[in-house]
Amino acid sequence: MTDKPNSEKIILGIDPGTNLMGYGVLRVTGNKAVMETMGVIDLRKYAGPYLKLGRIFERMTGIIESYLPDEMAIEAPFFGKNVQSMLKLGRAQGVAIAAAIHRDIPITEYAPLKIKMAITGNGQASKEQVAGMLTRMLHIREEDMLPYMDATDGLAAAYCHFLQMGKPAVAQPYHSWKDFIRKNPDKVKGQI
Repeated sequence: MTDKPNSEKIILGIDPGTNLMGYGVLRVTGNKAVMETMGVIDLRKYAGPYLKLGRIFERMTGIIESYLPDEMAIEAPFFGKNVQSMLKLGRAQGVAIAAAIHRDIPITEYAPLKIKMAITGNGQASKEQVAGMLTRMLHIREEDMLPYMDATDGLAAAYCHFLQMGKPAVAQPYHSWKDFIRKNPDKVKGQI
């Protein structure tokens, strides 16, 4: 894509929405992340659901072409009781994912609880608490903050992904030697 140093990576974070879709872009160099941009795709002026989906694809493609992300992190839809809302949100998320797939960008999906936990240490944190932590961690100036929390939620997805990059997957702990042997029969040789 570009002539980026080997240790540099661009992460695009997305907070899917049908009225406002938040996004944030991080530039990661080594073990340091810096915010490149954050914003919202405002879909409120589009009347039809298909017009909104078309606009999401168009804007996502433009963001991808502008920042050339190496990876995309997207917030998974929150499963609520309103089936119609879930369907609309799932379609918006799917279109954002399709734009990334169209450009061969690997995608990782994170549950809202996991993102909040990664940023604040509290899976039940408010949007304001998440935004506050991001401003401190990424040294975002007050004048660079947007009035919409959807933008910081998109940035939070990217920052959560950044934090996960340095953490190897940890297997489930073993409760005893018997448990270890049961879960790893190929690693046990001979009789004890």
